[in-house]
Formats: sequence, structure tokens, C-alpha cells
Amino acid sequence: MRKNILIIDDSALIRRVMSDIINSDGKLQVAGIASNGIEGLDLIMTNPKDYDAILLDINMPKMGGLEFLEKMNKNNIKIPTIVVSTVAKEGTKETIRALELGAFDFITKPGSFVEAKSDTFKQRILKELKVALRIDDEREATVSITDRKNGSSSLSVPAGKKIQTGKSIKGTKLVALACSTGGPKALQDVIPTLPKNLNAPVLLVQHMPEGFTQSLANRLDEMSNLHVKEAEDGEVLQNGVVYIAKGGRQMRLNKVSDGKYKISVTQEAARGGLKPCADIMYESLVSSDFEEITCVVLTGMGGDGTRGIKQLKEHKKIYVIAQDAATCTVYGMPKVVAEAGLVDEVQPLKKISGAITQNVGVH
Repeated sequence: MRKNILIIDDSALIRRVMSDIINSDGKLQVAGIASNGIEGLDLIMTNPKDYDAILLDINMPKMGGLEFLEKMNKNNIKIPTIVVSTVAKEGTKETIRALELGAFDFITKPGSFVEAKSDTFKQRILKELKVALRIDDEREATVSITDRKNGSSSLSVPAGKKIQTGKSIKGTKLVALACSTGGPKALQDVIPTLPKNLNAPVLLVQHMPEGFTQSLANRLDEMSNLHVKEAEDGEVLQNGVVYIAKGGRQMRLNKVSDGKYKISVTQEAARGGLKPCADIMYESLVSSDFEEITCVVLTGMGGDGTRGIKQLKEHKKIYVIAQDAATCTVYGMPKVVAEAGLVDEVQPLKKISGAITQNVGVH
């Protein structure tokens, strides 16, 4: 049976294009169309079970996408919603807010008719809908790791329990965090609850295109005790600061002659389609002198981070914390790293920051 999709967008062209894309797939069909949030909310309130997923514009007359999401939350209606947003600067803050309000993910809205009719836009729409609806079993765990424990396909340790006990180490420490789909909302439960005197800097890779990570950093900075910023090329690493990898770039950490560490932000090819890529960040830490590195893997599609953490573990003392399945928007990245036998501790989202603080300590 086909899954029913509701399109809410004030552009007749975009509604037509997205309808054609959705109806071209044998597992999806358009079940409703609305030109603004009020019309969309009316359709949902009348028959909420008629819709399996929503494609939502942000800027619309009468009721925009943000107000629509707020109304959905107020009425406790949980339908996977994918925001179709522009990349324009004035739209980034709204997109980040939409993700905070529970939007599953966002897709860059085409800037022209040619782009709207492109295969790239079509495949992105179909991929996001199928992942959100768990069609085709998501197929997000694509990293091949040869050292899975006893060939097990799942982690047998319950959330909230440590797999092994590690002694607290005094000295230089670092936190390196990776997330993707569902990350902007999940990060609200992690970064703002970390203490101001955390005894480590934090490197953070969130899969996002260029133009959005600055808004994400600004938003988290407003909410947090720690200083949160978008990473800049050449800046020196400092304790108590969260550095978010710049969208559309790769981030590495390099040790310089005076024993300090500088961030490298480069424009280079994507790895596995990802810019930024968590594997690249983790691999750059192999030659560092940190006495312990706490790796944290939160919600997200795919398996980015696992290869890098595996390589890091072969050379450094690390402690790996993964988000549990129940609280993930998409249980992909934490699942892959857990199945690889690399995880020391599994925690629900709201306990991740406590686990980080307990392991890293304060000063």
C-alpha cells in the first residue's frame, strides 16, 4: 500500500513538481495539497490518520511553516515533516527553528524550474520521504566493519548502562561529536546542558550544507553556558568552546609547534557525499597528544564516524558514547558504531550531556 503524502506550499509550480515526483514512485502518493499552513492544518485536524508524511514550505501567507509546526506540537500530532527551504541567508534561522520544532529534515528548494525538474531534486525528495517513513528498511547502516562482536547485528547492552568501566584520566581531554538527521533538535538536549567549566573543548560535525551551520551555532550559543561557534580556519582550540564544522567544508585538528592545536577548515571534495564528514574529523585526531578523547555519536542516517573512530581507537585512548535507538530520529550512525563493537556507553538523549561531563570532568 502506498504511503500518503501531504504537500503544503504556496507555489503552484513547486506543488505540481513535487506531486509528479511523489506519484512517480510506486510506494508513495499525494493524498492532499494545501497552499498555506491553515489549509494544511485543517486537512490534518479533520483526518490526521490520512497522512503519513508532510512536505512543508516555510514562508507562506496566512500561516507559515513555523507556526504550522508549533500548532502540530500543541495538538500533539506527530507526522514526519520534511521542510523544503531556500538556502538564502534570511531563511536559515527559520530552517534551524523548524528542525528544533521537530521537522525530520530539510531539503533545499530549487531556485529555478530547471533545478526543480532535475533528477537531483527528485531523488532527494524520494530519499528523505522513504527514510522518514522507514520504507526499504532505511538501509542507512552501510559501513562495512569486520570486527563486529560475535557477528551480532545489534547491541545487547541496554541504554543507560556502561559496556566497560574506564578510569577517569587527568590531563588534556577532547570531546568529538557527530550527528546528522535529527541532530539540530537533539543538540538542544546536549550542548546547552553542558557545564561552562567543562574540562575540554568540543569538536562537532553536523551534516548540513553551507549557510546553515552559522545559524545553528548562533542558536545553540544563545541557549548554552558554553560558547558555541562555527569553526574558523586557523583558530586555536580552547577549553569550554564548542566548534561546529562549517557546512560545505571539511574540518580537521592540527597540532602546531608550540603544543597548541589549530582547526583546519578546507574546501575540498566530499567523502561519501558528506561535507563536513565526521570520519575526516576523527582521523585527524590520530596524531594528537590528548590523553583521552570522548567520542559521541548521535542520531543520523548512514554510518559516518565509525571508520574514523575505529582508526582512532587503534592509536589513542578513547571513550565512545552513543545515543540509544528509542530517542534517535534515525537510528543509523549510533547503530553502526555500536554494531562495530566500539561503544563504551549507550544513553538516551537527555542523559548524553551528563555522560560527557562525568567522563571529561570540570575544572
